Amino acid sequence: MELTAEEIDIGTRTPTVLFNSRDAGELGLHPLDRIRIRHADQVSTGIVEITDELVQPGSLGVTRPLGHITGDVEVSIASKPDSVGHLSKKLNDVELEMDEIGAIVRDINQDRLNDVELSAFVSGVYANGLSREEIMCLTECMVNVGKSIEWGRSPIVDKHSIGGVAGNRVTPIVIPIVAAAGLTIPKTSSRAVTSAAGTADTMEVFCDVDFTIGEIREIVDRTNGCMVWGGAMNLSPVDDKIIRALTPLSLDPPGQVIASVLSKKKSAGATHVVIDIPYGEGSKVESLSDAREIAEDFSRVGRNLGMDVECAITRGEQPIGNGIGPVLEARDVLAVLEGDGPHDLRSKSERLAQMLLDATGTEESASHILETGQALSKFREIIGAQNGDADVAAGDLHPGPHESTLSASRDGTVTHVDNRQVNELARRAGAPKDPGAGVLLHCRAGDTLHTGDTLLTMYAEKGEKLDQAESFLATADPVRILPPDETLVEQL
Repeated sequence: MELTAEEIDIGTRTPTVLFNSRDAGELGLHPLDRIRIRHADQVSTGIVEITDELVQPGSLGVTRPLGHITGDVEVSIASKPDSVGHLSKKLNDVELEMDEIGAIVRDINQDRLNDVELSAFVSGVYANGLSREEIMCLTECMVNVGKSIEWGRSPIVDKHSIGGVAGNRVTPIVIPIVAAAGLTIPKTSSRAVTSAAGTADTMEVFCDVDFTIGEIREIVDRTNGCMVWGGAMNLSPVDDKIIRALTPLSLDPPGQVIASVLSKKKSAGATHVVIDIPYGEGSKVESLSDAREIAEDFSRVGRNLGMDVECAITRGEQPIGNGIGPVLEARDVLAVLEGDGPHDLRSKSERLAQMLLDATGTEESASHILETGQALSKFREIIGAQNGDADVAAGDLHPGPHESTLSASRDGTVTHVDNRQVNELARRAGAPKDPGAGVLLHCRAGDTLHTGDTLLTMYAEKGEKLDQAESFLATADPVRILPPDETLVEQL
């Protein structure tokens, strides 16, 4: 069929083409089918959408990824990529071969899979898991289709937390400690997937996080470190596309997490990596045995990629720090670097930084670097290099103007602060899109409280978002309090 192609101003990520229903009927096309477009001796593939409003009969609407195609074109039905059949195998819990995983990764990278097919892949991984062999292959393939940074020196160190713990913002403390010790630590981070803030969201409170590889080299050459968003550099780009499919489903399958993390670390040139694996009620990994199994998988896949990977299995049954949300977490970070701040955030940051120093044989003390202000100076140096305000202080950071508190309805002891519910509260309030939105905790497990004591404060930049958080809170129980008499019985 011959049609006239015209660009439609719709910013799709996939190469989408819009057919009028009459033309689609003649070809026997359905939504999400594929067509082959021949134009000026070039052949492109598009994913079909059908409309009577945006495209007239005889015309073909092409979105931005295919915007170079205009004028007379010839279209025909295209077959599905072979990888679509491999997706079905994963959904049926059949282990994939190396070449099958390679085909899936290449097709994701080249936008050959539509949104439904990509969702089928992540759903299959979530429901049926990945074997160690599949994880290793997936990680290698994800590295191979993206760019990599070669630093020309060693060691290159890095750290990552698998997440699931609200407020666990140790990275902006660990990186300046390690960089101040003279090690090279180019930290690339993601934005929030299921949490109220990712490291990139929190760092954006201080400075720019979107840089090219060349700009990152300049920052790291000047300061020994950086804290940037990884999505801007085409390092393991397939991971970013998979994360976009995981986000609306709120999925984070362990095998995919390992491939995601280590493909990014390998692409960023890391030689030594520390992985933080929190476990406990309400975190992503609930049991110590599961945490140990994931740690072993991280180490094995890391060795397969030629990296030294050590895992820190940490307690994750309640939030770390006081603030949950970009500005509130940024305030905690700066307070720790300034010599104050939440004790648990400081302690965990020191431990992870020391692991990196020890792994590379660096005879420095993380606590000494923090106590003497060297880490604070390095932090200011890094955010200055990333176009931020190097003179910012914790007291300069203020959350949204709309606030509401939750108070204790009885005397008792706090037995649990729920990570998921606290994260959800902050997200309902607007985080991370609204950086000033979030939750400030006023209690910890083990604290003794009296009726009327403040448990948490919710902040929002918009009043309607605070209303949404309050509606969620009406049916939630983010802070569990055991009455004194029940506490006494339990102790006896």
